[in-house]
Amino acid sequence: MTTAQSPVRHVPALDGVRALAVLAVLAFHAGLPWASGGFLGVDAFFVLSGYLITTLLLAEQGRTGRIALGSFWRRRAARLLPALLLVVAASTLAARALMPAEDLTRLRGDGLAAVFYLANWRMVLDGDDYFSQTAAPSPFEHTWSLGIEEQFYLVWPLLLTVLIAGAAGHRTALRRVLVVCVGGVVVSTVLLAAAYRATDPGRAYYGTDTRGASLLVGAALAVAVAGRWPAAVTGGVRLGSRAARAAQPRAAAIGAGWLVWLVGHTDGADARLYRGGLLLVALAVAAVLAHVVLVPDGWSARVLSWRPLVLLGVISYGVYLWHWPVYVVVNAGRTGRTGLDLVALRCLVTLALAVASYLLVERPLRRLLSQARPWRLAAAGVVAASAVAAVALTSAVTPAAQAGVAPLGAGATDGIDAVGPVPDGAAGTDTPAKRERRAARHHHPRPGREPVVAVFGDSLAWTLVTYLPETPGLDVRDRTMLGCGVARRGPYRYFGQLYPHVANDCRDWPELWAHAIEVDDPDVALVFVGRWETMDREVDGRWGHVGQAWFDDYLRGELELAIRTAGAHGARVVLATEPYNRRGERLDGALFPEDEPGRVTAWNTLLREVAAEHRRVRVVDLGARITPDGEFSWTAGGFEVRSDGVHLTPSGVQGWIAPWLVPQLREAVGGVTGG
Repeated sequence: MTTAQSPVRHVPALDGVRALAVLAVLAFHAGLPWASGGFLGVDAFFVLSGYLITTLLLAEQGRTGRIALGSFWRRRAARLLPALLLVVAASTLAARALMPAEDLTRLRGDGLAAVFYLANWRMVLDGDDYFSQTAAPSPFEHTWSLGIEEQFYLVWPLLLTVLIAGAAGHRTALRRVLVVCVGGVVVSTVLLAAAYRATDPGRAYYGTDTRGASLLVGAALAVAVAGRWPAAVTGGVRLGSRAARAAQPRAAAIGAGWLVWLVGHTDGADARLYRGGLLLVALAVAAVLAHVVLVPDGWSARVLSWRPLVLLGVISYGVYLWHWPVYVVVNAGRTGRTGLDLVALRCLVTLALAVASYLLVERPLRRLLSQARPWRLAAAGVVAASAVAAVALTSAVTPAAQAGVAPLGAGATDGIDAVGPVPDGAAGTDTPAKRERRAARHHHPRPGREPVVAVFGDSLAWTLVTYLPETPGLDVRDRTMLGCGVARRGPYRYFGQLYPHVANDCRDWPELWAHAIEVDDPDVALVFVGRWETMDREVDGRWGHVGQAWFDDYLRGELELAIRTAGAHGARVVLATEPYNRRGERLDGALFPEDEPGRVTAWNTLLREVAAEHRRVRVVDLGARITPDGEFSWTAGGFEVRSDGVHLTPSGVQGWIAPWLVPQLREAVGGVTGG
């Protein structure tokens, strides 16, 4: 199939499409309330990429009779890699100075996945990993979309070459390609719907197979336009019939209007997006692109060719690359800014870095690498190796204490062979005084064994018990449960996300705790919960949170059950207060509700009130030890005590918390002996 062709002409309006797409993403990641659907800008990029790449490949086939795959991939690498490697290297070096050491091991994997365009599959595989869910935001999270596009760039030219090879003519080749595009769109859309899970949409959202429909819609548009060669691919062509000329701008207007509405009125939790909605988004984008290309003097091309939009579109790749690392670094905690002030500062820094990247790195290196001379390729290899080495260096500063650490909560059921019901005495109606007298009949510690301290709680408690140094004379056992407090009702909201259900193990904590008590027969039960109790939660059809009287009554009941269960065999129950946390911040710089100091204070107040009603229950003010000034802090006593704004560091536990806590545990053991 060979047709005389001219080089594909640059269409400024397509840069305008890029600009609007990246602005939507920036607004979404900034947390602006009118841009809850701004993530759809990524879909616009997908459609545009599918269209442009397919147009370029078909035009080359038409001019030369073949697709030079090596040259195509070299041009893609020259266009995309320099800026990506720069961002990865700069972000990694900044992370070493700014991020907690415990997060750097994960960052190393994120950076390598970004460099090798596998970030989307890394996110899919990490979807069930609690550490990844609770770690500080990675500066490379946004590279998942680059991974999908690059995987498309790798496979699609090969498939296109096979489809075109041996075709009887130009139209036959295009029909083959169009059939594959349409078939691929259908398959990808079906896979998206099948893979979607409301509780974990990651596999559906980040998969190359499930998100390929948007790219293939763009490719199908390119095939349709290519059917009007040569004018269409070299500068636009007017549609022939009057009906077509009338319908096309209307379709583009409807598509543009619907996209604007979606940006302001949808969000990522909308299940309809996964059941055909994203396909409709792609078709709407394609309708706008078709009008731009086929009617170059139409309203869409004139609007999208506005000079500021075009200039932003030219550097949109760099803006996309830099914006998320900037958002992670330039936050409210470091700048003291929130709201629109923080948004403006982030955008200015992003724009400055993107312009510098384009002028000093992207454009010069693209020209340098456009020719395959060995010394130039060697220079590119040096740049790539430097970026990868910078990523690899992060592992060198990771504390040795992290090596060999078991998965979070792995010890929660060690030694427990079966789950039994809560003992009748733990859930009965007898009075607290009767239960405490009955428990006091047990005489601990038992002769011939070290006193046992069983630690109950969530992942924060896990970091405490895991990083405790050896404690001669005490047998400290991990009975923590990953992601579980004592509040069992759902749905609930955490870190800006709605979780419709509480995990089964979390709902069953009374049974699991009771059986752990049966197995361990501890002398002291240390209960360290509170993180999950400060979240917005639905109880009996009402949303509420700690600090509201009716909600406190619910939490009081759960705490009472925890005390009864943990102390059922006569163990001295020790309740630990919750520290002030800063898991992260909203994109406008504000705290998430569960991190608001007032909620932690309300929980600790409730904890003390409940403990005061039990003669054999004591409180250790662990929260004040971790956050000694009554507000969140990364350090205490000269030690870095927090890794991600919630969990504890090995050095903080061993150097600051253990010397203070272990004597109190020994004292609690003595209190048991004294009855």
